Amino acid sequence: MKLSTRGRYGTRVLLDLALRWGEGPVQLKDIARNQQVSVMYLEHLIRPLLAAGIVKSMRGARGGIWLVKPPQEIRLSEVIGLLEGSTDPVGCLDDPGICSRTDSCVTRDIWAELKKAMDGVLESTTLQDLVERQKRKEPPDEKMYYI
Repeated sequence: MKLSTRGRYGTRVLLDLALRWGEGPVQLKDIARNQQVSVMYLEHLIRPLLAAGIVKSMRGARGGIWLVKPPQEIRLSEVIGLLEGSTDPVGCLDDPGICSRTDSCVTRDIWAELKKAMDGVLESTTLQDLVERQKRKEPPDEKMYYI
């Protein structure tokens, strides 16, 4: 599976929010500036996250978006599932009926192992894990939200 900009940028937006956890709503224009992504594209990315209850939003001068749950409770598997859909590297894992060779195909077994490994990494990684990794990459006296 190759992650699209939707999955990559959506994860970066959530990490930006996780880095600011507890500080209140964050305006999309600030996230857009930090992540070097257009506000229009962010509005598009935020919709499924709002619908799934991962973020909330509030309009107005003091409005913005924020994480609903603490960063340690949001797994990348949930985020990527919402933004990308299936992590299957090939279609026959989701739908074995599309190929007559499913039962005898050894390469399908490899693709299944690949999916299992990828899903394991996504399931075991939270936004808090990303926050901690980001902080290790930043100089201690700088507060950057870039990824």
